[in-house]
Amino acid sequence: MNDADVAKQIQQMVRFIRQEADEKANEISVSAEEEFNIEKLQLVEAEKKKIRQEYERKEKQVEVRKKIEYSMQLNASRIKVLQAQDDLVNKMKDDAMKELLRVSHNHHEYKNLLKDLIVQGLLRLKEPAVLLRCRKEDHHHVESILHSAKHEYASKADVHEPEIIVDHDVYLPPAPSHHDVHGQFCSGGIVLASRDGKIVFESTLDARLEVVFRKKLPEIQVNTILLPFQIRRLLFGQTAA
Repeated sequence: MNDADVAKQIQQMVRFIRQEADEKANEISVSAEEEFNIEKLQLVEAEKKKIRQEYERKEKQVEVRKKIEYSMQLNASRIKVLQAQDDLVNKMKDDAMKELLRVSHNHHEYKNLLKDLIVQGLLRLKEPAVLLRCRKEDHHHVESILHSAKHEYASKADVHEPEIIVDHDVYLPPAPSHHDVHGQFCSGGIVLASRDGKIVFESTLDARLEVVFRKKLPEIQVNTILLPFQIRRLLFGQTAA
């Protein structure tokens, strides 16, 4: 083998080595680029995930704030409604109390009412002797209907007429006065008690009004307007008709 053949063979070997090197370098470059792309994609996805999580967290915070604000507004609205209802009920109660004051102005009607209240109290107590208290200004009305009240009770209960002792020492408070706004008052009616004082039947107009408003409060809150005749019907049934 001469020198030319040797040189040719060396050149072929060099070309082969270079080709191998180029292919290897190309493989390394492709592999590195793939790894880079994969890593880049992973980093991008990780960042996207972080952004999504942060967005979801803030979105939840916004939703929670919205719910809290809505709940606060709803509670505030409910409080306003309840306050308005309470104000309206108190106004209705004040109006009803003013209406009660007019009851005693009609003497004939008021005397009949006192008689009915006494009979009702006697039927509740079922005592042979009772103590009766009234307002000082109602004393003459009570005395004038006492006999008919005892007779009506005895007839209804089928018993002897009871002894009714009118208390001349202690009277119920007088009607409300502009001069004494904060003092005790009574719009009318009576209080009956057994002789030993253990059983008391309070049938003043104010006490009956309190009972009516307690029992009828849900109905009153729905039906926000009560006319005077409805107030009387609630308080006395047919006795105020």
